[in-house]
This record gives sequence, structure tokens and C-alpha cells, in this order.
Amino acid sequence: MDYKVEINNFEGPMDLLLHLIKKSEVDICDISILDITKQYMDYINLMESLNLNIASEYLVMAAELIEIKSSILLPKKHVEVEDDYEDDPRENLINRLIEYEKYKKISELLKEYEQDRKKIHIKSPSDLMQYTNQDKSVQENFDMNDLMKAFNKVLERKELDKPLNTKITNKEFSVSERSAEIKNILKQKKKVDFTDLFEIVRKDYIVVTFLAILNMARHNELKIIQNYNFDNIIIENVGD
Repeated sequence: MDYKVEINNFEGPMDLLLHLIKKSEVDICDISILDITKQYMDYINLMESLNLNIASEYLVMAAELIEIKSSILLPKKHVEVEDDYEDDPRENLINRLIEYEKYKKISELLKEYEQDRKKIHIKSPSDLMQYTNQDKSVQENFDMNDLMKAFNKVLERKELDKPLNTKITNKEFSVSERSAEIKNILKQKKKVDFTDLFEIVRKDYIVVTFLAILNMARHNELKIIQNYNFDNIIIENVGD
């Protein structure tokens, strides 16, 4: 039964030739047809001595090398030409070897990419909701920037940047006290407009109220809701 073998794992006659050239440490363009033909035929003869059926492509290349060798050794007819250019019988073979070497280098590079790609394992997206903070008091579609804009509007409406003709009192407001007041308001009304919680025209009162709202939202003691963009912000009770 005939079967095809790869001589010393060569992928074809061009691969074998390229190996012989590299082994001789010469440039492809400087190959000696006499030497390369002898080395090539030695490989063919070795395989034949082992009773291995050589692929036909190797024999075709052997015939081509012998033909090139013969054209070099045979005396040439002297033909007068206008220039000194003379055809090189090796030219076609050299060009093919150069092209083959290019493709071989590219294929080796692609094999390296393939091996690197095999090291990468793709995983489908996972549901990460279980790792998120469940202590959420602000709706996911709510933007905190909207809350800051609403707060700035309160400041503008109260005209807190202007001097106030009011009596200065010693009463101070604390975040905890204001939080308790807001809790009572929400227990009674369930939900109120954000701006309705700033009824006293004093900077310290408004700032403390704003901080109390943020603190209560962080502890899930109230919800901050805005159904649509530019809607009023609603503060809602979350229940006991």
C-alpha cells in the first residue's frame, strides 16, 4: 500500500530546500545549484534506501534541480545581444524560495497567535446583582446631580446669598434632630416634595436639612424619587 511520508517532517520539497540552504548558512540568492542539488538528491536516495515511497512532488523538484544544474554545466551558445544581461537559470527557483520563506514565517507567527489564543478562556457575562449593595434608598434611575440641582434652587429661591434682616438667635440645628423631625413628617404625610422640607429661611437650617436627607437616604430611612427628568423630587417614607 502506498502512503505519503514527510521527509524529516518537511512539509514539501520547498521546505526541504529551505532547510538545506539554512544548514549551508548561505543566502537564498547565493545558493549553489550544484551543492543544493547534491544535498537534495542525498535525501531522496536515503529515503529510497529505506524503501519509503517518496511523494511525487519531491521527485518533480529533483528533476527541476537536475535540469537547472544541466543548463549551468552545459556550454552556452554565444549570441550577440545589445546588453550584457544574461538569464540566470536559478532565478525562478530563487524567487519561489523567497516567497515560500515569507509564507512560512507568517504561518509560524499565526501558529504562535493560535497558541496564545488557546490560553484565553471566554466566560459569559455573570449576574453581579448579588454583589451589589442592597442598602439602596435612591432609585437606580435617579441621578444625585438632580438632587444637588434641586438644593441649589432652594438656595436661590430663599435668597440666602443676601443679608437677612432677622434676629440672630442661639438656637442650633443638628442633623439627628432634623432627621427625627423629617421622620415624623413622613409618618404623617408618607411623601413630601423635596423643597417643602426647607421652610425656615436660614442657611444653617437648610444645610442641616439637606445633610439629614442624605444621611437618612444612606441608611434606607427614606426614598428619593424622581419619575421623569425635570420632575419635582419626592421624599417618600419607606415604612417602619
